[in-house]
Amino acid sequence: MLQLFGGRSVQAARLLAPRSAVLMQAVRGRKSRTDPIAKSKEGRVKVPPPVDPVEMVVLKERFTEYQTIMRALRLEFKEEVLRRKYEEETGSLAEERLRQEAEEHRALMAFNNEENLRMLQVRMMRIKKENEEAERRKLEAAIQREQEQQEFIKEKEKEILLLQEDVKNFITLENLDERIEEALDNPKNYNFAVDKEGRIVKQTVLQ
Repeated sequence: MLQLFGGRSVQAARLLAPRSAVLMQAVRGRKSRTDPIAKSKEGRVKVPPPVDPVEMVVLKERFTEYQTIMRALRLEFKEEVLRRKYEEETGSLAEERLRQEAEEHRALMAFNNEENLRMLQVRMMRIKKENEEAERRKLEAAIQREQEQQEFIKEKEKEILLLQEDVKNFITLENLDERIEEALDNPKNYNFAVDKEGRIVKQTVLQ
């Protein structure tokens, strides 16, 4: 661009160069649309600047050359982008990507298998503990039932012993006369009154 446009590039560089800080802004008064034309410009005819034919031909050739170079660069860049895209999809880069994906898949499968094995061991340990706990509860329940059965048997044995002791006092045909004589010899008075504590407070006299 600097070589194509010659002196214009210098002017552009000067315009784009950093400027120093403006200490005071110059203000120029402007004419309104109703103001008449200046006396120094009355009768002046604007004539376009002359064009050098040789310079015009040179500029046209350089501009054509510039367009050709830019078109070639754009095509080169586009071809490079398409080539890279093709290599990524079907070339060595695609093979490398597929290889990486395969390795990643194998690593993930190995991790998955290890995790499944670990979870299986944890599950088996949990099931084993649950079975042991169930067996322990069954054993405790059986022991509890056995103890209750033994206590029930002991209670029944006590009742049987008490019943055997009570049988000795039963009235039978063999001791009927003896019990009658004993009752006549030792009369009992059941006509009495008791208080709330069960003590006899009043009793009639046998006649």
